[in-house]
Amino acid sequence: MSIPSGADQSGYLTRLALVVSTWATQLARSPSQTDRTEAARRLARHCLVTAVSAGILIVVLMIWVDAREIALMPPRKTPSLWPFEVLTDFGKDTIVLSLAAILLLVVTLMAPALHGSSRRRLLATGLRLQFIWLAIAVPLAFGELVKWIAGRGRPFVGGQANAFNFTPFGGTEGAHASFPSAHAITAFALAFAIAAIWPRLRGLMIAYALVIAFTRLVLLAHHPSDVVAGATIGIIGAMFVRYWFAVRALGFTIGEAGRILPAAEDPLKGVAAGPSGP
Repeated sequence: MSIPSGADQSGYLTRLALVVSTWATQLARSPSQTDRTEAARRLARHCLVTAVSAGILIVVLMIWVDAREIALMPPRKTPSLWPFEVLTDFGKDTIVLSLAAILLLVVTLMAPALHGSSRRRLLATGLRLQFIWLAIAVPLAFGELVKWIAGRGRPFVGGQANAFNFTPFGGTEGAHASFPSAHAITAFALAFAIAAIWPRLRGLMIAYALVIAFTRLVLLAHHPSDVVAGATIGIIGAMFVRYWFAVRALGFTIGEAGRILPAAEDPLKGVAAGPSGP
């Protein structure tokens, strides 16, 4: 892609500024959907059920499973683990967020150079990329706070298979950054976000998230309860971001009984008519 020069550059920069300002404005504006109350209730129910179920499972895993599971895994740096070391990077937060940000930047720079329906389709892609990026970033930010508070030691830190090796406020990196798993947050948030936009990809994205979670266990990076906690935070955080977009008619619609559905044809719903014009 080549950025316009000469007499066209001023017009391009004006349109670029309009695209950026419109995206920022539509994300921050007040909700416009009249049926958002039912959607909020549905979200609250789902979050409560998910959180309570996951909380019970996490406690069970900590007491009866975590120490036993990590004792069964091969030692770190075992040569045969290299495929898992490759796979696990597909769930690394910095890699996934950077890729989404790069794609969004490319769309942002290309959109002002296009016109009519081509620009509108590209802006719709940009809106979806914004949703995906935020659906990952928001739960990750919360997960980092939980990591810092919990300060849980990674498997075998201290030399024993101790599932209760906690050093509260121990930081978000290194030996005491096990709970929750940031890879699990990233993978499950991404899986939820992609499936929310394109429901037919749900099975594939579930498989992706489960593979990433499994690599964290095999590589002795996390206990099972860390992964469950990460998956829970990722899913609930992505659900909140989807609700934020839906009540502003951005990429999603609110259907019967407050169910949030992907916009079938026009995810922009007219909110970006300005920058998508010729």
